Amino acid sequence: MNYETGADRIAIDKDAVADDFFVLSTGLAGDVLQKFVTYQTKLAIYGDYTGYTSKPLKDFIYESNKGSHVFFVPTKEEALERLAGG
Repeated sequence: MNYETGADRIAIDKDAVADDFFVLSTGLAGDVLQKFVTYQTKLAIYGDYTGYTSKPLKDFIYESNKGSHVFFVPTKEEALERLAGG
């Protein structure tokens, strides 16, 4: 996407993401997010994560938020702030 459009930051509503993405055993999240890191495109997925009870998923979200490429945040405004951070 960056090559074609010049976009290097993307914000997505969590509701637009397949439920399987949040089931870590599928490997989908890891595969998809690795592409964003590889191609140096920042991603923020915003929405309500309180319904997830999986400790591995909570840990995954926590660790992702400590990084600089992928963020899981509650609001669109926070997603845009994190993406604008450089």
